[in-house]
Amino acid sequence: MRLRQPTDFLILEALQAQGRNVATNLAHHTGKSRKNINSRLPVLADYGLVEKIGPAERSGLYEITKKGKIALMYQDQYDEVDDFGSLIEGPHASDPQAGSQA
Repeated sequence: MRLRQPTDFLILEALQAQGRNVATNLAHHTGKSRKNINSRLPVLADYGLVEKIGPAERSGLYEITKKGKIALMYQDQYDEVDDFGSLIEGPHASDPQAGSQA
């Protein structure tokens, strides 16, 4: 799992704080360009950190997943581990606290 810092974590933080959202709003919340956000959302979805939702297939509406919330919990360790994906899928992944919103 290769995340782009700080952009990817800013997207996850915005989705956690603001709830489900679209790229235009996420660009406003993160201070990043909409093009940048649009390029990162599918990558984050492939990693299972966000999920594309909405009534229409092309709605562009995303929300953070449980795995995305766990990634935020371990954000400070991203540069310290060789495999961040394994870290966030570790034994704590079944922790019910990780799924609750703060």
